[in-house]
Amino acid sequence: MAGDVEAARGTSDPTRAAPPPPTDVVAASIADPAPLGLAGFALTTFVLSMFNAGLVGEAGEPVVLGLALAYGGGAQLLAGMWEFRKGNTFGATAFSSYGAFWISFWAFVTFFSKGVPATAVGLYLIAWGIFTFYMWIASFRTNAAVMVVFLLLWITFVLLGIGDAAGNSGVTKLGGWFGLATAAAAWYASFAGVTNFTFGREIVPVRPLRQA
Repeated sequence: MAGDVEAARGTSDPTRAAPPPPTDVVAASIADPAPLGLAGFALTTFVLSMFNAGLVGEAGEPVVLGLALAYGGGAQLLAGMWEFRKGNTFGATAFSSYGAFWISFWAFVTFFSKGVPATAVGLYLIAWGIFTFYMWIASFRTNAAVMVVFLLLWITFVLLGIGDAAGNSGVTKLGGWFGLATAAAAWYASFAGVTNFTFGREIVPVRPLRQA
């Protein structure tokens, strides 16, 4: 009887430490999907930004669509799903969302863009800027490399949105230049993730930010 009481007390006493959760062997065995997601985002953003910045003629813009669907979209969306499996809320939200962004971009340009006013496109881009802004705030507890990516991406979306909504090609070109900077920052973060893993130590610094 006394043993039963003690057992019940042990399961209900809030001062007792809870037993550690069982290790998720499957999640632990999944490689870090972040370098893949960052690479897919970086390459697709780089190619599109070359056109937005006016560095490449508009006739070649369809080349972006395949990248948007397969690499920026598909590969990044998969990275987001793997981040869910690993329990990384930030990475899962970021990669899944931007993967969906690129797929929606492909679908819009391929099927729906005809006759859509530029102001609507501007709204679409500014809305993504709003999402990117709060993800930038959340990135303050990741590392400096990722935080810079989100800061530059936020500025890029805002500039591109304003450029389209106002019909101002100069602002759009500036957004293209910021897009190139965003791609470079994302490539750096991806490079760091892959290289530091393969070397087994920090070769490419990312500067982890202080945890609360």
